[in-house]
Amino acid sequence: MSEEAIAKSCPFCCRNCNCKACLHNSEIVKLIIDSFVPLWTGLELSEIEVPQVVLRSNERLFCNNCKTTIVDYYRSCPRCSYDLCLTCCREIRDGCLQGGVNMYTSHFDRGKAYLHGGESLPLPSGKKSGIRFSSKKRMRKISQWKARENGDIPCPVNKLGGCGHEYLELKCIFANGWLSELKVKAKKLVKVHNLVDRPHHSGQSCSCFKLNGQIDPCSKSLRKAASREGVSDNYLYCPSATDVQHESLEHFKSHWIKGEPVIITNVLDYSSGLSWEPIVMSRAVRDTSYSKGSQKLVVKTVDCLDLCYMEGRTHSNSWPVILKLKDWPPSSLFEERLPRHGAEFMNILPYKDYTHPYSGILNIATKLPPDFLKPDLGPKAYIAYGVAEELGRGDSVTKLHCDMSDAVNVLMHTAKVDYSSKQVAEIEKLKRKHAIQDRREFFNPLYARDETFDMNHSKSEEKLRPISSMQSNTLSLNGKDGGALWDIFRREDVPKLGEYLRNHHKEFRHVYCSPVEQVVHPIHDQTFYLNMYHKKKLKEEFGVEPWSFVQQLGEAVLIPAGCPHQVRNLMSCTKIALDFVSPENINECIRLTDEFRTLPRNHRAKKDKLQVKKMCLHAIDYVVQGLEKLTE
Repeated sequence: MSEEAIAKSCPFCCRNCNCKACLHNSEIVKLIIDSFVPLWTGLELSEIEVPQVVLRSNERLFCNNCKTTIVDYYRSCPRCSYDLCLTCCREIRDGCLQGGVNMYTSHFDRGKAYLHGGESLPLPSGKKSGIRFSSKKRMRKISQWKARENGDIPCPVNKLGGCGHEYLELKCIFANGWLSELKVKAKKLVKVHNLVDRPHHSGQSCSCFKLNGQIDPCSKSLRKAASREGVSDNYLYCPSATDVQHESLEHFKSHWIKGEPVIITNVLDYSSGLSWEPIVMSRAVRDTSYSKGSQKLVVKTVDCLDLCYMEGRTHSNSWPVILKLKDWPPSSLFEERLPRHGAEFMNILPYKDYTHPYSGILNIATKLPPDFLKPDLGPKAYIAYGVAEELGRGDSVTKLHCDMSDAVNVLMHTAKVDYSSKQVAEIEKLKRKHAIQDRREFFNPLYARDETFDMNHSKSEEKLRPISSMQSNTLSLNGKDGGALWDIFRREDVPKLGEYLRNHHKEFRHVYCSPVEQVVHPIHDQTFYLNMYHKKKLKEEFGVEPWSFVQQLGEAVLIPAGCPHQVRNLMSCTKIALDFVSPENINECIRLTDEFRTLPRNHRAKKDKLQVKKMCLHAIDYVVQGLEKLTE
């Protein structure tokens, strides 16, 4: 055949190829370029030669004021190298600079007796617990930092981290004109591949719905997780690992693009049978450390798990001891510390096109260049004791928070902890003391010993019962012992959720079991866990109900970026989690980045670890270069 005849017959040359590579490339262009639209604004300049800085390999620039990653253009002091992002520059000119306030948190130990309803030790004289913000002097300095009439911005004074002598000069990281050229190329490819104005999804109902558009409650791929009225999202997509292997991504995408969590069952069916017991993992870490000549072993908590993870530990008053190991390892690669376990986890990951940290074609985080300082997205281990009963204090929980990226969390191992009848009786006594203390501190002291007063969030009048008998049918365990109770809130419910927490924040306890005195951000502070009482009250006052479900052994939970969530371990659990960045949720990641930058400078959620805006630029460049080669 002639070259011309081949070209006429070739699906790729006719731009009608349906092979996996072409479909994925087209999908990447559609999703990534669409998500890149918010970044065009404010990144282009007129034809001005801007000095380009040369960064060392793995070097990254942060704004000295708001701590956000600098993407390309920024201003810098020629004398002291104080760097300021364009957003902060714009806010200074508008007289509304954010993100430069410091916060100081003070927590005082009120004594062991206070933890279980006793009297508090006297607080240090002249000091208050809670949160303090920057001094009036610093606030005055921030308000005095103004731009000149021509728009020039002076370097801030020494108290704000600058030198106060020079004016900030415009600089860039990428070559001049690179962004504009990238935009032109991307728009051209959108047109060539007929992606203009194409919807992200067809809008047609997936197989989870009947022909009349109603949810099919008999579907084996659905799990009821809420009882909201007048909506169709009370059920979550819950395929088995086998279904995931044989189905296309389209069904998953139809749920994922709506911001719905997805639960995948039986992922351990594809494992080799490697044990994920903490004692086995601990030995593997020791073996790896010794073989590499390192005497540094895993954190001390793991050494305690030999028996207590299985059998539990208690304080002298019979109250359960709850220990947690989270975000391990803190910096070094999981695969280096536990190579066999790391390989096993990668093998069982569902939807690898999205979740795999190295080869996921739809994972935007994989598009970073080799010399780029990559964010630490995991995998990470979370090992914790857990009990089925809701204790009210000291529960094995991950408090309410919102991740900047998407995440997948797999429950790899569980162990049930049982208590003797004597210990249960002692726990009941302590819970009654907790309830009296809560009434005294949260409400009118006159109600402190009124057993009829409805402060039932501590459930002191109920016998200790497992979650399966206390929760509604929504959380049916299907005859199994559950591993972890998840509550995931919809993005559209975040404003009402935040309002509820601000209104009721003093009804929650945090460090040293002290009441939460102040709130900076109700979700990003990570100080709240909504127990059954507060979830009920939230629905009564605001009509907000989370997706609530129990994660079983071998189940993977995919959480979309921007969905606040909390977790309580019903058994001792070993979970492995991994972050990823999907094209569908890039805009949400960008929104969260902008939200985090307004937090106080030393807030726990402040640092821009993800660098999602820069990640988008490299992803677009990667896709554009790849498709240009294919279309040459």
